[in-house]
Amino acid sequence: MTDVKETKKVKMRKKSLLDIDFNDTSEISVPPRLIDQVIGQENASEIIKKAALQRRHVLLIGDPGTGKSMLGQAMAELLPKEELVDVLCIANPKYPNQPRVATLPAGHGARKVEMDAEVAKKSGNKRFIISLAILLAIVGYALIATAGNPAQQPTTLLMAMFVGFFIFFMLNQSRSRTEMLVPKLLVDNGKKDTAPFNDATGSHAGALLGDVRHDPFQSGGLGTPPHERVESGLIHKSHLGVLYSDEIGTLEMRTQQKLLTAMQEGKLQITGQSELSSGAMVRSDPVPCKFVLIAAGNIETTRNMHPALRSRIQGSGYEVYMTDTMPDTPENRRKLARFCAQEIVKDRKIPHFTREAVEEIIYEAQRRADKKGQLTLRLRELGGLIRAAGDLAKERGEKLVSAETIILSKTIARTLENQISDSYAEDRKLYKIFEVQEAQVGRVNGLAVINQRSGIVMPIEAEVVPAFSRREGKIIATGQLRIIAREAVQNVSAIVKRYVGKDISDFDYHIQFVGAYAGVEGDSASISIAVAIISALEHAPIRQDTAMTGSLTVRGIVIPIGGATAKIEAAVDAGIRRVIIPVQNKDDVKIEEKYKDKVEIIPVHYFHEVLRAALPTEYHYIANKYQELAEEFTEANNTSKKVKKTK
Repeated sequence: MTDVKETKKVKMRKKSLLDIDFNDTSEISVPPRLIDQVIGQENASEIIKKAALQRRHVLLIGDPGTGKSMLGQAMAELLPKEELVDVLCIANPKYPNQPRVATLPAGHGARKVEMDAEVAKKSGNKRFIISLAILLAIVGYALIATAGNPAQQPTTLLMAMFVGFFIFFMLNQSRSRTEMLVPKLLVDNGKKDTAPFNDATGSHAGALLGDVRHDPFQSGGLGTPPHERVESGLIHKSHLGVLYSDEIGTLEMRTQQKLLTAMQEGKLQITGQSELSSGAMVRSDPVPCKFVLIAAGNIETTRNMHPALRSRIQGSGYEVYMTDTMPDTPENRRKLARFCAQEIVKDRKIPHFTREAVEEIIYEAQRRADKKGQLTLRLRELGGLIRAAGDLAKERGEKLVSAETIILSKTIARTLENQISDSYAEDRKLYKIFEVQEAQVGRVNGLAVINQRSGIVMPIEAEVVPAFSRREGKIIATGQLRIIAREAVQNVSAIVKRYVGKDISDFDYHIQFVGAYAGVEGDSASISIAVAIISALEHAPIRQDTAMTGSLTVRGIVIPIGGATAKIEAAVDAGIRRVIIPVQNKDDVKIEEKYKDKVEIIPVHYFHEVLRAALPTEYHYIANKYQELAEEFTEANNTSKKVKKTK
């Protein structure tokens, strides 16, 4: 009943999210070309069109789920039509370990192999008949020779059968020259009408560059001919097409060098990738591989790429940064409505969505963008929600997916990070790791996010003790802090030293991120650290029904952070009723309807405003003191600037 009420509120709230009229997504047309189905990546789409026309390589950098692989597949559709070829590997009688390579028009390669195999089969049948005749002849001769001597007949017959079966076995195990000359089809394009597209993500060197299988039987005529052990790589199967490789920086440098050679030469020999294998002795003729490379990854990928490989892409191709959000305009909302229709058509298992359900998806795109006036472009995750809602609708027997079903499916299709966050919250409530009632000195309910989507409450404690060192006090922070988090602690110490009205060099500051088992990164805990230290210095309790998040400059200005919506929702789930956030993040917040009446959001601009919101009323004099100190500092700064201008 509660869910139904919430759904009604949602419908009223989002009446004007779409400016087009339709009853359900079956009325929305889906473009036939993949390039026209790409949402929000107009710059990347234009570059892909240009690159396809001129067969240029492209490096796509961006977050997962923003459409990189879809652009790669779209390029295969856009490539100029060329005559595809089949590639054959042919035995080299003179130099067996150097198989030859030949190309035939697409479809002809398979027919060539079938014809030669038929000839070899006839030869094999003939050899079988001859070997069987020899076996019978030997056995027959033994019977005739021992006809007058019955005592020796069994022994002679057994020996004759042994010799006969041995000859029969050897003749059928050895292969005729005709059979050994049957070529192997390395690349078969007989059934393809468009340029090939191959996803090489995660492929090892052999799968990518080709390999030669190991042969344990290399003598006595029992071995497999070298040309039959040659295996083509994805670069060869992508000849005249597209080779897509996500996280290309994970490839070994040696593999990247060979990939670069293939891009430069348009052909690459196939040899065994393992030096311990007999395949390492085999090296084929160069196999054609004129492919277009679509390399993808994130910023870290560019650091792990071979410099020459990236230079090659820069010199004869394009580099594109994939955006993760797009402006929240009526046109882009219509694109998201079309995205819903596309996902339903692709899935083929889920019912269509009502208009209200599509508006709920658009609202979720606003929430996940985590920026005011933006829609998320991490559409793979949004597609997961669409499928989860469709599955739930099927289970409930709905002909169309409703907005209510979308809301219910959000609890089902929770990410791993969301589930971990829930587990953290339950464990911390159970063991009272954080408080939500009484005020405490030196303890703040900080907020953090996991993977930008799931919020958690992270208590931060501070204690001020006499300095151990005679020279000056130290800041000691624990909780597996990483680089940015450690630097944030140092910045906070500068603020405290400047604003505290007494000498603090005689103290050590111990800061603990309670329960930070997975480590802490980022500077969004800056205001929490500063409040905890000030509380410990001034012996002023902090309201535990309040959580906070925000970065802090050394001048005491609160600046925006990421994940504001997820953090606020996590605080409410933990029982916290007030959340302090940077004023710049105020319009980024898009919390669910069920949270709105349970939390007070307090936007702040200056550090003294944080103190005023976090401390009980009777301790507001501390906030006033810091405000006066800040104003004095600002006034002194302005006076200094005026003096300089006068001079």
